[in-house]
Amino acid sequence: MADANKVQTGSTESDPTVFIEVQRNGPYVVHGVIPMHVQSITPNETGHSWSYTQGQAFEVKDGTRLCRCGMSRTKPFCDGSHLRADVDLAETATMEPMLQQRDTTEMDGPDYSLTDNEKYCAYGRFCDNGDRFWNEVMEGGEAHDKLAIYMAHQCPSGRLLVWDRDKREPIETAQAAELALIEDTALGISGPLQLRGGIRVQSASGERYEVRNRQTLCRCGQSSNKPFCDGTHASMKFKDGLGG
Repeated sequence: MADANKVQTGSTESDPTVFIEVQRNGPYVVHGVIPMHVQSITPNETGHSWSYTQGQAFEVKDGTRLCRCGMSRTKPFCDGSHLRADVDLAETATMEPMLQQRDTTEMDGPDYSLTDNEKYCAYGRFCDNGDRFWNEVMEGGEAHDKLAIYMAHQCPSGRLLVWDRDKREPIETAQAAELALIEDTALGISGPLQLRGGIRVQSASGERYEVRNRQTLCRCGQSSNKPFCDGTHASMKFKDGLGG
């Protein structure tokens, strides 16, 4: 049975036999069979991040190894390049649930509340698509609330949550377990590995990180919050060759 303290409020853990194992100084190892596709961030008519376009599918079987050093020549799969790469893959993220971390911001709007932990920002920019997520929640009203919930649900890493103030639960929709290779078409770069649907991430130490509905794992090897993405791929212009 899942440890309730390791499943974020509003999230549901997927089949517990399906999970991602972080190997010490090595790749991500997939346990179970999970669909994986390229998901390209698609801008709206004003050029701001708005939705996703699904692209190429990749076969992922039990034991598939996915690159996390950013150096593999067979991305998204591992080819052993981490053994020769000059990159520190040590895990630096805390095991503490995201909402309990001191970096988490909480704000109450007239209709809904929000929480935000910028430490987990994957730089998808759905929070600022011409309207700012935080302003929409604080403004309130049907149109603003609807947009805020939509923006939060597009956030690839799940750093942004809109809360039902009466139930004190995030407004989240259960999703099927799947992996997404994020491509940022506007910037011409590649992003993290997104986990959808409550997929567990297990540290190389054997301890499990908190299960969340949406999470993003670093693929460029440079995040300061490994194994999670912190947006560094944008500043280093990481490219995996999958985005065309």
